Amino acid sequence: MKKKIWATVFSLTLILGLLSACGGNKAANNGANTGGAANNNAPVTINMFTASPEYTDAFNAYIEEYKKVKPNVTINLEIMQADYNTVLKSRIAAGSTPDVFQTTAGGDIDTFAEYSADLTNEPLAAAMTDAVRSNMSSSDGKVLGLPVKGNLFSIIYNKKLLEDAGITTFPKTTAELDDAIAKLEAKGTIPFANAYKEWWVWKHVFQHFVDAAAIDAGVSSKELVDKFIAGDAKIKDYPVLYNNFFSFVDTTVKHGTDKPLERDSNAQISDFASGKAAIMIGKGAWDEEAIKKITPDIQIGIAGYPVSDKPEQSMIITGADQALRINKDSKVVKETVEFFNWLYTSDYGKNWFSSVAKVIPPIKDAPLPDLDMPKQMDEILKTEQSGDLAINYSLDTFHQKFGEIMQSYIGGNKDKDSVVKEIEQAWVQLGSAQ
Repeated sequence: MKKKIWATVFSLTLILGLLSACGGNKAANNGANTGGAANNNAPVTINMFTASPEYTDAFNAYIEEYKKVKPNVTINLEIMQADYNTVLKSRIAAGSTPDVFQTTAGGDIDTFAEYSADLTNEPLAAAMTDAVRSNMSSSDGKVLGLPVKGNLFSIIYNKKLLEDAGITTFPKTTAELDDAIAKLEAKGTIPFANAYKEWWVWKHVFQHFVDAAAIDAGVSSKELVDKFIAGDAKIKDYPVLYNNFFSFVDTTVKHGTDKPLERDSNAQISDFASGKAAIMIGKGAWDEEAIKKITPDIQIGIAGYPVSDKPEQSMIITGADQALRINKDSKVVKETVEFFNWLYTSDYGKNWFSSVAKVIPPIKDAPLPDLDMPKQMDEILKTEQSGDLAINYSLDTFHQKFGEIMQSYIGGNKDKDSVVKEIEQAWVQLGSAQ
């Protein structure tokens, strides 16, 4: 997910006191298996560089809590979103890699592998859910990342607006979707709230169709994406991509809010929360609190995308798309690993995700936040499979270009075949760091 750009870089520094010997021994029981600060009173400073300003308060909270465990540790938290990737790469090139830094998951796990500590045998890796651990693993199976959070990607819909239109269950096929659209419009309700001004919304929609195309081809989503990156696949050879995806986009534009290229994420949330439109696309669990700030009693539902005439291909997608990395050459690598082992295995850490950050926990045996979408996700996954987080298999350099190409398509500047050719070229040129 992409958040609103913050142009200001800010640093939050918590200066902590000295560790007593008995405090160090107590901390060892909280899941950490490395030494370092636990064995002496020497001050330790961990420099943490992230791109998630929306979690500033939550990060601050767990850093503050950790001083009760390791009072000799100082954690410098620097958060940037505008130009984050450029600044990170310049720091790495200059030999000043932060002790902890953030990247996207999936393909970027390999991109930054040479700078990342191997966490495969750490307690924090064992604590991850299977799907998240996969998202944090390199192509050779090493766990090189820490999930910032678990995530959910789905259609979001207004239950009451659908029920008022006589729609009792959300459509799972393209034909059922067409029928639902007709019923909503007969009631005077706009079906789709769009946010096509945002480039990152496009990748969240597209990945559902990539998953279905892979299923039809009898390969994994990663294998299919790898073929496109290698230039060995053509979109025309996958009807779900060439026909269904573009048909879906056309449908959302035709039956959506006006001026889709001028509607950003905030406008989409407002359109949906105010009841102007019944269905949000390209989004996920991170939007629930923003929606409910506008309309606290709104009845939200989640569903997979109707990508084909096969209802089983309509799946929500779960996993982790953002990763923290520990610099393997850091002078405080042991203390840093110990810190995150504590976060991912202690009682405080297990509750931090749901009660403080209010996100879907990426670890096992952790409570869900008191929000509708994560609870519905949990119920759905008891009987249905999760789709694959296909966006992880291409770099965001490709996804941004993909979004720009699709914006030109709905703007009427290019026809479908021209757009398809550009997407294929972008996949080869930008999809992988190799």
